[in-house]
Amino acid sequence: MTSATHPSSFPHVPESADDVLAGLDPEQRAVATALHGPVCVLAGAGTGKTRALTHRIAYGVRTDRFQPTSVLAVTFTNRAAGEMRGRLRQLGAGGVQARTFHSAALRQLQYFWPKAVGGALPRLVERKAQLVAEAGAGCGIRLDRNQLRDATGEIEWAKVTQTVPGDYAESVAKSQREAPRDPAELAQIYARYEQLKRDRGVIDFEDVLLLTIGILQDRRDIADHVRSQYQHFVVDEYQDVSPLQQRLLELWLGDRDSLCVVGDASQTIYSFTGATPEHLLNFRVRHPEATVVKLVRDYRSTPQIVHLANGLLSQARGRAADHRLKLVSQRDTGPEPQHVEYGDEPSEAEGTARRIRDLVAAGVPAGEIAVLFRTNGQSGLYEQALTDAGVPYQLRGAERFFERREVREAQSALRGAARFGGNDAALDLADDLSSQVRAVLSASGWSAQPPVGSGASRDRWESLAALARLADDFGAARPGASLADFVSELDERAASQHAPTVQGVTLASLHAAKGLEWDAVFLVGLTEGMMPITYARTDEQLEEERRLLYVGITRARFRLTLSWSLSRAPGGRAHRVPSRFLKDLRGAPATKGASSVSGTGAGGAAKARLGPRKPVRCRTCNRSLNDAGEMKLMRCETCPSDMDEGVYERLHTWRAAEAERLGQPSYCVFTDKTLMAIAELMPEDEPELIRIAGVGTRKFRRWGADVLAICAGQEGGGGADES
Repeated sequence: MTSATHPSSFPHVPESADDVLAGLDPEQRAVATALHGPVCVLAGAGTGKTRALTHRIAYGVRTDRFQPTSVLAVTFTNRAAGEMRGRLRQLGAGGVQARTFHSAALRQLQYFWPKAVGGALPRLVERKAQLVAEAGAGCGIRLDRNQLRDATGEIEWAKVTQTVPGDYAESVAKSQREAPRDPAELAQIYARYEQLKRDRGVIDFEDVLLLTIGILQDRRDIADHVRSQYQHFVVDEYQDVSPLQQRLLELWLGDRDSLCVVGDASQTIYSFTGATPEHLLNFRVRHPEATVVKLVRDYRSTPQIVHLANGLLSQARGRAADHRLKLVSQRDTGPEPQHVEYGDEPSEAEGTARRIRDLVAAGVPAGEIAVLFRTNGQSGLYEQALTDAGVPYQLRGAERFFERREVREAQSALRGAARFGGNDAALDLADDLSSQVRAVLSASGWSAQPPVGSGASRDRWESLAALARLADDFGAARPGASLADFVSELDERAASQHAPTVQGVTLASLHAAKGLEWDAVFLVGLTEGMMPITYARTDEQLEEERRLLYVGITRARFRLTLSWSLSRAPGGRAHRVPSRFLKDLRGAPATKGASSVSGTGAGGAAKARLGPRKPVRCRTCNRSLNDAGEMKLMRCETCPSDMDEGVYERLHTWRAAEAERLGQPSYCVFTDKTLMAIAELMPEDEPELIRIAGVGTRKFRRWGADVLAICAGQEGGGGADES
């Protein structure tokens, strides 16, 4: 079996061009050796498309068919581009440009702007939200946070589909797009936004593509210059190309046909940004002579997961569905996907966290587990539940690895040790690269054992632990490598954003999970109204939701759990139903998840039999509470607070000292909302304190005496050591 996943971090560079082809399956080899004319690769999830692509480029370079600097590989995220550059370097094809559309266009725009327009390129606005807010205000329209995000998204969609403000309303109607507000108002905001940019002499990311296109169209000499540099093009995730990106690609190509595109129409999930699979589906119409290769051998997922994914797509309709690929798993058999039903959302989060805690205890690395949801707003419950369960996590889309402060400081320390380490006694005692790196990291406060709990201190530890593991892999692959060699490797990885794996359960939206994979995946919140999302009404919108779930399912290698809850809040009416997409996919009845937060095993089951928890109501106006923050306070955010400010301040000071003593972030002791609830309710005994959301029996055992003492006007002690 040829595996397409879990490659060695530092494989040996192939000695010859033929060695580049070693280990590829017949279809991957067909891609790698198709070096002439247009090539279309239809690649299903987990079939090793990146492997096939990078080996094709490397084979072309190693056989002298391609000059490295004449190849431009384009993908859609900096992470994917960085991974591609890293793989090409390991295959002996360094020097190949692998970039996003925006990154490649920006480099060209910066280079040619003085010649084409004159002067310096206008400043790039990386985040347009503030400018959109000002545009709204200029039109007499106040936008709250969600409305601002929606308006910004609409402007981006309009620009990538090459729609000007005056045509926006008509384009929305023609495309059956569900505008988040009156299209006439959005057109006003869009027009005002463009005017503000002109007045201030700034451009946005979409302008980068538009301006590059304009220069290439208007200046034949510049277009010829670009085409003389790049003769061979590779486009990954071609199903996600927008009309604007397609136009730029056509201008780069000119009248040539040295183009290889890779995609899967069944993974088109970004139509809201202007992406369309039509360019992929019409590729053979535009290029009748194209070589077409299908990759369907799935090396990622077990037969059970692949069967579920194929079953989901078998119900799909529409043009993309007509071109679906039926995957064939190449892995050994695994456990059946689990379907779990919970009484309410908090129970679903807590039950998921318990299952994850059990997996970690059984030896599954936290970094090989993911919780995926439809919207980012669902993450809060899972962050809290994993924190309460003592499981580290990381939010997908957070700060880039090499931009983290602790990583930058560690790189600086390693660089200094590589230069001047001869005077360091600790390094004298280290006899190999791994121990040298650990000695440097230890001098910066890192220890081999992780801190208790999660949060900032655990995040910092995980970042440095990732560097330590990378040193292990590098030392094993390059016997005799020095600390200076490792520093050079880190520098190259930082330049290409080729980050090592950080250990921590990943929390991500289904959209953000595209292109990633884990041993165990939990797909949560799979109810009607969330999957498919409420505003998906047309047939095509519903089919895109199906494809989004397909992407989520195919992220899992070995274990897959799909779950939903019958109500939003504890004690709420059980009116929800599982997603329509799960119909006919469940081979066995859904497991009933416990509706109680407490316990597992017999004790937990006994508590679950007590029935659903009572609804949480505001203690001031008696309204039923659904928001997690309001449930902690046991009142509406808008209802008046009767908090004892002095008690709150003492609790805040005590919590800071306790967190410092334990080396944990403050919220791992109690969140701000929990402290506010304590200062408002002023509990006098154990039952009153335990009833406050965010306390519970475990935290009471640890800190209850201190908290009750502070509420009684006494000084809190140092807390218990029990974890």
